[in-house]
Amino acid sequence: MKKPCIYLEGAGTQFTTIEWDDHPDATFFSQANYTVASGITFTNTFNNPIFGEMGITQAIAARIYADKCAFYNCSFLGVQDTLYDQYGRHYYYNCYIQGGIDFIFGNGQSIFEASEIYFSMGKDGPMQVVGAITAQERESPDDTSGFVFKNCNITGIGGKTLLGRSLRAYARVIIANSFLSDVVTPEGWNARNFVGHEETITFVEEGNSGPGADKSKRVQWMKHLSGPALDEFLNISYIDKEGWIENLPSNIFI
Repeated sequence: MKKPCIYLEGAGTQFTTIEWDDHPDATFFSQANYTVASGITFTNTFNNPIFGEMGITQAIAARIYADKCAFYNCSFLGVQDTLYDQYGRHYYYNCYIQGGIDFIFGNGQSIFEASEIYFSMGKDGPMQVVGAITAQERESPDDTSGFVFKNCNITGIGGKTLLGRSLRAYARVIIANSFLSDVVTPEGWNARNFVGHEETITFVEEGNSGPGADKSKRVQWMKHLSGPALDEFLNISYIDKEGWIENLPSNIFI
């Protein structure tokens, strides 16, 4: 889907579902700038087959490779690599995102607001494996990408999960003013292949609550931001300096 200015309106996540069960391909793939979706569930069932058991592997529910895209009241369901937030500036509001391994990943510059981030390894998933919510791909100091979670609920079932691990050397994830349940591991974060170079990684937690928000046992290299330095990411201008969100169809907010 490449034509710009695409608006997809569902009847609600319980009633409108786009579903597929493939490993190599995403259920939904947008290359269209100004893609807007509301009230739709995007699902990849490859790791949750109705009959039989499958190994856990990549199964993308939605892949977004476009600029200025927004999702309101949508759900993204999978296990591994559920939401490929690949490229561009994106806004997710009141969304439900479920998975177990790197289930929000990519090089997007995105804000997730008032959303439910739910950890689950699926019905066939190994319970003893520690999962990871994010795997961000920021590649250099000049790369403006990053994942910002604000006023979200991070919960789950059937195991423990990291908040994120670094998929590239300059990965950036900020979680602020959110509720973290005890599904979050005490260490919280992992440098993955960049152990020894953690100074370039920006993983931040500020103003969170809940049993999983205790930072006393977090990795020592986690960053701290406050004041204007934090507001730079929490403000909608991080993804919307031009005011494109204000010009979206007004009925998506209903």
